[in-house]
Amino acid sequence: MYGDGAANQGQLAEASNMAGLWKLPIIYLCENNTYGMGTSQDRAAYNTKFYSRGDRIPGFKIEAQNVLMVKEAIKWAGKYVLENGPIFLEALTYRYHGHSMSDPGITYRTKEEIAEVRATRDPVEICRKMLLD
Repeated sequence: MYGDGAANQGQLAEASNMAGLWKLPIIYLCENNTYGMGTSQDRAAYNTKFYSRGDRIPGFKIEAQNVLMVKEAIKWAGKYVLENGPIFLEALTYRYHGHSMSDPGITYRTKEEIAEVRATRDPVEICRKMLLD
């Protein structure tokens, strides 16, 4: 498991290359919260489709704000890798706060953006609605 910011580091490419060669049963799970340390992913990554970075290793993307989707995707991917080798899974999520004390998260996004995500994609609210339905 790694973040969208860490997806740009070379060791991931090296590790996935070996996993592909040896058909290792590995799920490479990218937690994509749309922002790395202090910047948006669009400013740090040429290819922001993180699930597609495995070259010949397949991948897919899920809405990780939905807990049931995460559960089912991981269950499916676990069975897949046992038979076929590695897979890339991009979990689209969002972080409401800065990355750390040195990154308060207020210079590269607006309060309105955060409020919009809370109103439309909050995982607790999504789960509550599914349970009530």
